Amino acid sequence: MLHTEVSVVVPARNEAGTVGGITQAIAALDGISEVLVVDDGSTDGTATIAATAGARVVAATSGPGKGSAMWDGVAAARGDLVVFCDADLTDFDARVVTTLATTLESASPGTVLVKGDHERPGGGGRVTELVARPVLRLLHPHVAHVAQPLGGEYAAWRDALEDVPFVCGYGVELGLLLDLAARHGADAITEVDLGVRRHRNRPLAQLAPQAQEVLAVALQRAGVPGPEVEERPPLSSLPGRRRRRRSA
Repeated sequence: MLHTEVSVVVPARNEAGTVGGITQAIAALDGISEVLVVDDGSTDGTATIAATAGARVVAATSGPGKGSAMWDGVAAARGDLVVFCDADLTDFDARVVTTLATTLESASPGTVLVKGDHERPGGGGRVTELVARPVLRLLHPHVAHVAQPLGGEYAAWRDALEDVPFVCGYGVELGLLLDLAARHGADAITEVDLGVRRHRNRPLAQLAPQAQEVLAVALQRAGVPGPEVEERPPLSSLPGRRRRRRSA
């Protein structure tokens, strides 16, 4: 049983085919306080479908991009514990949300992030295997053991999330992993097995920009000159925003 208020944040852009089932399954879970679907400019009815399925729909207002939508979701969340889920999963099992939340809640006090480990039929994601894992081994070996550095299913304490920036685009997962490890230590990050996950496969034309964003974040966080990384500032640094502290 969860003893912490849990907010589930689902960033979504044009995921009408999957967001309804995912939202409905999460909303039906015991112990989940709210499901926030952050609509990143969808044109296919994603927001309406999510609201009908039980989500509190938040319009992304800080700018386009997955990371910006997640930043908006954390800003709007009410819970002390935040679980992120992708909106494009085709075989979603809502128990992964409970697994992530309970793992973080029961972890040692210093743990701030639980990444979901999973198996993908046919092997790992192409950007993960060809870009993220090699660049972590070369530039960030302290977190190279994380099996799914780009995985979109993970849980974190909101006060920790509010103290780090959010990369605006698809490099957000890597940015959060590196920034939370830099702030709290690699030991503050753990993993939990979520079984088999199936995402909607994207064409190479869409994966190439994602790979470039991931590489740019890895270079920037290592202090290597490279392309500029656009990001949203830590929420705790915004004028007039009251710092949220974790409930005892």
